[in-house]
Amino acid sequence: MMNKLIYSFLFLLVSLSGEAQFTSEGADLISRFRPGVMWFNTGLRPAEIEKVRKYDRLVFDITYSDWAGESKPFQNKWASLGLNSSIYFDIPMVKNNLVSFGTGLSHSLFTIHHDNQFVSDPTGKYTLYNELDTLLFDKNKLVGNSISIPVEFRFRSKGWKHVKFHIGGKVGYQLNLFQKTQFDGNNGKVIEKSYDMADVNRLNYAVHMRFGIRNWALFGSYNLNGLFKSNESVKLNLLQFGLSLSLY
Repeated sequence: MMNKLIYSFLFLLVSLSGEAQFTSEGADLISRFRPGVMWFNTGLRPAEIEKVRKYDRLVFDITYSDWAGESKPFQNKWASLGLNSSIYFDIPMVKNNLVSFGTGLSHSLFTIHHDNQFVSDPTGKYTLYNELDTLLFDKNKLVGNSISIPVEFRFRSKGWKHVKFHIGGKVGYQLNLFQKTQFDGNNGKVIEKSYDMADVNRLNYAVHMRFGIRNWALFGSYNLNGLFKSNESVKLNLLQFGLSLSLY
């Protein structure tokens, strides 16, 4: 009797193991349709095989920030980092989502470490960029925060290990732009923030591109208008390039 029970249990175990095995086709479907770091997340319900997959909906651009114009790029310090955080709608334009349109909401933070100084002219109408012979401070950087609406066309190859190319731009609003300076005072280190730049360009618009594989890409961005709007002000356009990571 005991032998029969053991044989019956082994037969049942082998049968269940056979049913639980994935075919190569099934494994391909599981991996192919879950892009990004959240590869195994399909929400409250299982993913539908026939549903068009969407990509690059949560994107972070980690950048080196600089400017171009009257002051040439790559003259500032390499600690000039920035971070763009964007939420996109990925809207398919063709079958299999090989071409799509992306738009959403983005926040941009940039810091540019430099050895000179932004000052307002005596009339308070425009901004000058003074090149100093000797440093009057230990650290000095320009900091900016902005929000924008990005739009881009997205091209990608087939499969989840796809090559992708994004080209587009954004229109945004400069929330703040200030100079942060650290220097030695009588009682130790002193940090000052200066918001008195006379003519900050609140409206900004830029072009950008990404080129990469799956959820990694190289990133580049260039602001078409300057940081300051007066014709008398120093002409500087924000420039960023770095690495993009798509989490979902």
